[in-house]
Amino acid sequence: MPSAPQRHHRRWLRPAAVAAAALTAWTAAPSAAAPLPPDGTRPAHCSRIDAAKVPGAARQQASCLAELTTAGTVASGHTDPADWAGLTPEGLATPRGVPGIQIDGYFPDTSTTNTNHGWNHDSQFVIRLPDHWNGGLVVSGAPGVREQYANDRAFGDWAVSQGYAFAATDKGATSATFHRDGETPGDALAEGNHRVTQLTRAARQVVARRYQRPPSRTLAMGMSNGGYLVRWQLENHPELYDGGVDWEGTLWRTEGPNLLTFLPTALRHYPAYAAGGAGAEQAHRAMEAAGYPAGSEFLWPFHHQYYWDLTQRIYREELDPEFDGATEAGTPFCAPGTPACDADYAYADRPREVRKAVAKIALTGRIGKPLISFHGTYDVLLPISRSSDVYAQLVRREGRGHLHRYYRVEAGTHVDSLADTFPGRVRPLVPCHRSAATALERWLDHGVRPPSSRTLKLPEGAGPEKLLTHCPLNG
Repeated sequence: MPSAPQRHHRRWLRPAAVAAAALTAWTAAPSAAAPLPPDGTRPAHCSRIDAAKVPGAARQQASCLAELTTAGTVASGHTDPADWAGLTPEGLATPRGVPGIQIDGYFPDTSTTNTNHGWNHDSQFVIRLPDHWNGGLVVSGAPGVREQYANDRAFGDWAVSQGYAFAATDKGATSATFHRDGETPGDALAEGNHRVTQLTRAARQVVARRYQRPPSRTLAMGMSNGGYLVRWQLENHPELYDGGVDWEGTLWRTEGPNLLTFLPTALRHYPAYAAGGAGAEQAHRAMEAAGYPAGSEFLWPFHHQYYWDLTQRIYREELDPEFDGATEAGTPFCAPGTPACDADYAYADRPREVRKAVAKIALTGRIGKPLISFHGTYDVLLPISRSSDVYAQLVRREGRGHLHRYYRVEAGTHVDSLADTFPGRVRPLVPCHRSAATALERWLDHGVRPPSSRTLKLPEGAGPEKLLTHCPLNG
């Protein structure tokens, strides 16, 4: 058996090192988007820029911005459009008119996959502090293996336009090589949980210093891997949050289901289904049995080309780097010479060390604060019946159902940009986030419980414009 891929050995820096990092130089330079007046005075919204220091950061840079949303940050260089490309529909409106302070920086770390700002340093974060603050803070982690700006279009713009302070992290390792970080399998994924906790604690202090009072409400929000982070935080650190919104969160369970249990089925059977012929019907049945729902077939070619193989490989490399791609009866399912073929991967047959790695990130359902989850029924990267349906059951089994609302969104899929490719057949989920966030606010502020968990049917005759702006939770 070939040896496991070499991992980049890295230990998170301990409290003494973090304390030392807090003493590093603070830089506060106004952005080109908001130059200082000729007399050298600062705009009103920059008046407390020096107070907004991030505790524990190894590097931080504050900028005074006339616009904190992507309507201004794209031009001023305070976001990265490549980081959120493909996650939202083309027609999603961009709010405007949100001046404030943005802080970019990173926490101590020795991995270097994130190249934003030319820093070549992971554990990067962004914190945005709008002038007109509503008293709240939204904290998020990046979806997939993206970086700290990945949520800017999906809900970062919304958050600051509503008056929330907003903080996001890259989770400590980025790109398709994230699995090279850490010392043992599972470390890189577990670091993401640590980084969200770290940022939440720091951002709460930053908010208190900037606005001279602590946040009255701290919310965790995230999509996909970011949704997983929301769940984990509310299970393990409910004291830091008042509630959360989970957008199609990834499910990790030691005994399954998890993405290592259903993605290999898609890799193995989709080619036979696509080829047609005698084996197509059997392959289709196998796909449906693995959770890929009837009616979603039009989405399978795209996911086979772009998502299934890459996702399976990089997460399997993180959690099971010893797998060598051995095949049944010597018949390869991959091209000759492929070092590891994941189409024949069988999680149930792998050694217990793999489950130990998954245990580092496993979810239990024991949430300690209110959580609203939503997930599309046409998600064919994380099939709903193998992910959020199961998580909702876990929450109820743990006796926490009174803290949870779960909405299955008919015809929603994993990335909203596919609503542009298949108008009327795919429902964007971004308006469901807006509805969920508003419902959570009413739940926390006024005790008004959201509508009961349900499937939100695709409205008959609704055009793309309405689907992009409406997602009532009462169905």
